[in-house]
Amino acid sequence: MNKEDFFISQFSKASMRIGDDGAIVDKYVYSKDAFFENIHFKRAWLSFYDIAKKAMLVNLSDAIAMNAVPRYILLSVALPGSLNRKDIAELADGFIDTAALYNIEIIGGDTISNTKIDITITVMSELITKPLERRGLRHNDLVAYTGTLGGSKKALRYLLNGGKAHTKSKFRHIELRGSLISNAARYLSAGMDVSDGLMSDLDKLSKINRLGFHFNSKMNKNTICSGEEYEMLISFSPRERKTMKRRAQKERVKLNIFAKAVRKKHINSCKANHF
Repeated sequence: MNKEDFFISQFSKASMRIGDDGAIVDKYVYSKDAFFENIHFKRAWLSFYDIAKKAMLVNLSDAIAMNAVPRYILLSVALPGSLNRKDIAELADGFIDTAALYNIEIIGGDTISNTKIDITITVMSELITKPLERRGLRHNDLVAYTGTLGGSKKALRYLLNGGKAHTKSKFRHIELRGSLISNAARYLSAGMDVSDGLMSDLDKLSKINRLGFHFNSKMNKNTICSGEEYEMLISFSPRERKTMKRRAQKERVKLNIFAKAVRKKHINSCKANHF
């Protein structure tokens, strides 16, 4: 049993807004993610600045995946007593600089004492045009992902064996695809970010749209099972294939068309990342 899906389902019965990367309320998208020490990262792997930066980017990914523009952030941070003023200032700089990069205002939150660094961020984003949702995938739509997948799992394996994260490692360096999504949203039928792994996120698209997938070729397990990638998983009509290729090329983003939506059951061959 997937405990995460079961827990979420208890609330989705009471609200139709639950089930996407964020919740749409009027012209806004609200999203929230946790970034906890010893669950999502170890302190030895990242600087305090990088911890804050990655926590921010992980959260912004949800908003960008829905074609929304992040405007405000509420920030909650649990700080260990062992951190000194320099450590705390470096952590704060990571939040401030990343917010400034995306023209976002941090408007408040909460700070508590804890034995480890635990971060939760609420992002309030504005919908300028139509949202990109998970629902909308159609029979015969082409399915694609951006960039490359597998780097996060590879980097994590290296870190768990005592290595250090390279500055360009996927574990440290998340490249969000906001420009491509905002410029191509009109051609997309559905989309989400790749956070739990390609096969697991395809499972979410499959369930909400009641469709499965025919893969163009056999895919490497490291590619399909690597979580925390934060690339985009998108679908579009076959007649938009050339348009999407041109848009991706213009944005200098690799677009990998790997499957087609069909009327069949999707089987997730990857082990769940949660619980």
